[in-house]
Amino acid sequence: MQSRFRERYEKELKKRMIEKFGYKNEHAIPRLEKISINMGVGEASQNRGLIDGAANDMALITGQKPVITKSKAANAAFKLRENMPVGVKVTLRRERMYEFLDRLVTVALPRVRDFRGTNGKSFDGRGNYAMGIEEHIVFPEIDYDKVDKIRGMDIVICTTANTDEEAKELLRGFDVPFKD
Repeated sequence: MQSRFRERYEKELKKRMIEKFGYKNEHAIPRLEKISINMGVGEASQNRGLIDGAANDMALITGQKPVITKSKAANAAFKLRENMPVGVKVTLRRERMYEFLDRLVTVALPRVRDFRGTNGKSFDGRGNYAMGIEEHIVFPEIDYDKVDKIRGMDIVICTTANTDEEAKELLRGFDVPFKD
């Protein structure tokens, strides 16, 4: 069964993108490629149990087991040795990607305190969009009482669009709330 956002892309967004940008080939129409989610856990250098809590929360949010990221180099200022766990990350593709974007836009972002929209200028010039969330507890899968620490997370939405304008139009079709 296809997700709601995947169906919307196939039925509505492709037509809308062709009308606006005049693509001749169906394969030239921008689409979502992947969503990468990263949660930094800097305190894990002192307390190794924190990385497990972050990994469990990330698995609940994304429905996929996260990869533990490790430090590449030692840094005495941060009390960090090489290969120490410093965060968790997940890369979502296909159906899980569409499901996550649906939950992000319809449930999580409206629950953010004082939310006025996402920054419309956070594109990288090649059609990829990055955003940050300060509290991971806005996702409904997270039980606030069982959370050891509130963490932020970075979300990068990668598209096949060639320009930021095309990517922004694609994300607008998925109801991503931009400020501008």
